[in-house]
This record gives sequence, structure tokens and C-alpha cells, in this order.
Amino acid sequence: MGAPNLLLRRSTSGNLGAVEALAAKALDLLVSDYYPEAMWPAALSSGLPLPAAVRLVATTPARAAGLTDRGRIAPGLRADLVALRPDGTVVSTLVAGRRVS
Repeated sequence: MGAPNLLLRRSTSGNLGAVEALAAKALDLLVSDYYPEAMWPAALSSGLPLPAAVRLVATTPARAAGLTDRGRIAPGLRADLVALRPDGTVVSTLVAGRRVS
């Protein structure tokens, strides 16, 4: 489901809300095509424990896209990481283990 849907607590098009899907344990991943800044705040507002919230925006979307070399922190994986402040602003970014910002 779209991260903005969860962040806004409703669907902007009248479809199933992410809050209801989360409550029904039917929400596997969050995505965003028009508002990527919503990803982390939506994950944090989900009420899930931090590891489960990270799975919503990293692990499961990577797996769904067939990107088996990323989406979690483990030896031998790609090491695409973003360090965020609690408000979701980016502190630094690593791509394939190299700092790019």
C-alpha cells in the first residue's frame, strides 16, 4: 500500500485504508511513487515495533522487486543505507557501502 495512505490514515481515492489493512494483518509493504518522504514517517506511525516497521519499507519491498542483495543489513549484502533523523530528514546516504551524501 502507499505510505501516504498510512500517514494520512485514509485513502485519498476511497479505497481500502492502510490502517485497516494493518489492523487485519494484510499490509506487507509500503511504497510511494509521488511522495517518497512519507515512507519513514508512515513506518514510524504504524505502531509496529521498529524491526517490523523497517520491514514494511525496506525488506519486503526489496524482496517483492526481486532485489535479493538489499533490503536488510547483513554480511555480503549491498549496503544501501540511509541515516535519518527522528523527523525523517536525511543525515547521510550510502550506496553499495560508499557514502554519497
